[in-house]
Amino acid sequence: MISSHGSLRRVRRIAEFQFGRGSGEALFPETCTFQYSTSKRIRYISDGGKRLATVRAQDGRLTLSYDGAERIHAFSAPPVGRVILHPEAVPFVLAGKNAMAKHVIGVDPDIRAEDEVFVVDEEDTLLATGMAVLSGSEMLEFKYGGAVKVRQGRDKR
Repeated sequence: MISSHGSLRRVRRIAEFQFGRGSGEALFPETCTFQYSTSKRIRYISDGGKRLATVRAQDGRLTLSYDGAERIHAFSAPPVGRVILHPEAVPFVLAGKNAMAKHVIGVDPDIRAEDEVFVVDEEDTLLATGMAVLSGSEMLEFKYGGAVKVRQGRDKR
């Protein structure tokens, strides 16, 4: 039998590493439930029937659903983890399309490629969650190609 308390402690630690101090409790309340892989590793974390995150098997990091991203986005202060898009790109990202570098108008300079990021508009409204393809500085410098591989746009959840 796997302890859900031990699992909660583990995923909160991963969140703290990935998103900063205090994010573990902000993302994962005591009411979380867990699904495990056949090898007894934590795979999915849910709360109230909604999946919040998945633990990636290859590196043990979290990928967020839109619901999970909402919690971390509300917890963290701008510009942490944010990629700000030009208004003309907003409808595409809301529909789940990838964010292109030419549409990035602002970014957290600490973002590294493969980080979990929040795609936002100029008012810091969460549009989507996904994985950075480029570093923060590269997103601003490049005028072509993808910047964020969008996992889930707000309108596609």
